[in-house]
Amino acid sequence: MSKDILALKPEAIWKHFYALTQIPRPSKKEEKVRAFLKKFGEDLGLETIVDEIGNVIIKKLATEGMEDRKGIILQGHMDMVPQKNADTDHDFEKDPIQAYVDGEWVTAKGTTLGADNGMGVAAGLAVLEATDLVHGPVEVLITMDEETGMTGAENLKAGVLDGDILLNLDSEDEGELYIGCAGGIDSTGVWAYKAEATPEGMATYKISVKGLKGGHSGLDINLGRGNANKIMNVLLMKAAEKYGLRVAEIKGGSLRNAIPRESFVIAVVPEDKKADFEQFISEFEEIAKDEFADADPGLKIEVEKAKATKKLLDEKTQSNIFAAVAGCPNGVISMSKDFEGVVETSTNLAIVESDGKKVQIITLQRSLVDDDRDKLAAEVRNVFEAASGKANSAGAYPGWKPDPDSPILKEMKEVYKNKFGKTPEVKVIHAGLECGILGATYTNWDMISFGPTIRNPHSPDEMVNIETVGLFWDFLVETLKNVPKK
Repeated sequence: MSKDILALKPEAIWKHFYALTQIPRPSKKEEKVRAFLKKFGEDLGLETIVDEIGNVIIKKLATEGMEDRKGIILQGHMDMVPQKNADTDHDFEKDPIQAYVDGEWVTAKGTTLGADNGMGVAAGLAVLEATDLVHGPVEVLITMDEETGMTGAENLKAGVLDGDILLNLDSEDEGELYIGCAGGIDSTGVWAYKAEATPEGMATYKISVKGLKGGHSGLDINLGRGNANKIMNVLLMKAAEKYGLRVAEIKGGSLRNAIPRESFVIAVVPEDKKADFEQFISEFEEIAKDEFADADPGLKIEVEKAKATKKLLDEKTQSNIFAAVAGCPNGVISMSKDFEGVVETSTNLAIVESDGKKVQIITLQRSLVDDDRDKLAAEVRNVFEAASGKANSAGAYPGWKPDPDSPILKEMKEVYKNKFGKTPEVKVIHAGLECGILGATYTNWDMISFGPTIRNPHSPDEMVNIETVGLFWDFLVETLKNVPKK
């Protein structure tokens, strides 16, 4: 199935993207792809560095006559988001991605595709391997663990790279040049509890909220999609009040930077309330489906009898979790006044999960304004603490301040117009690109982010548009030819 990709053009990118789909590379499990990248550079006879944290840097000399050009750094990240549908049997640490051609798109069977950021990495490898391109000095920087903490970017040392211009290849709309991005911070609440014995006369159920689109918590946060944790919490609160529902286990969402698509709960209700409870679920599903009919038409809420559970959350903890999820902000908080249609500040209620000893709620705040990011994180912590949880915020990373007078921006706009007969859009993205962090270490860099068109990143519906991959490659090749002199 995946080998259909090898017939696509331009071969220079698609063959390397195919190779990446065959290498398991979830965040923090990048050993195999790191070894592949190291061998790739060394086999080409190029200077290849694996730094202390695990980033890979490969350097290629300028082609003849281009030695006087500014050095270019092509940058992407080696890890991918490991998301799959509940009915898909896939081990992201062992199994290759089952990618296939679907009309004008490439997508994957029941899992994330890894075009984020496999496409950017593949482009970098194609430039390194090519013998027919014209370019100045090129360095390819492939960072580790971008998706769960930007760890590679955070730990990149100064003085390792020599270039002047960073081209981040991790944006997802062809024909758009990004010159700024949001910063972010994770805020977490924890509730320790001692499980209670399940009372006699209780019926056990598995409740499922699923079928939501989910998506990237930055790029898709303004689309009004359902949050499985919020939907499930409303259901549980109503059922607890009306039918005495008690929660045994909860697992909603799986990644801090993905809008939660699914939530699963094991709960009990009194035997004499079963019929009313089951009817309530059916009615609640209809209300929820109506609310999200446009943004999330695939929403399903199911209830099924389950094996009897012996342990429950104590009632106080259950009440505190309900209050924390209900009170926690979620979605778009404010829109930018400087950039039309751009989200300025948002938050994603990403994960709610129990493990028998504690319940944990994980959220991610983003903002183009670092002060607003921190204020929102404090608000989330206050909600958790008011509900008797222990709260903390960590992993803050800065935004990337836009520079509309960037020299490489001016050059790339001209290149794009000459190549394609139209001017690219210049934008700011409400997502955490590594540019903000990297630019804080290499303050001399002039930075732009661009890429092919990718839809539904961070979800099993992820797909990349085939035609735009060719446009992206042609633009990159032409840009390398036209890099300004030092």
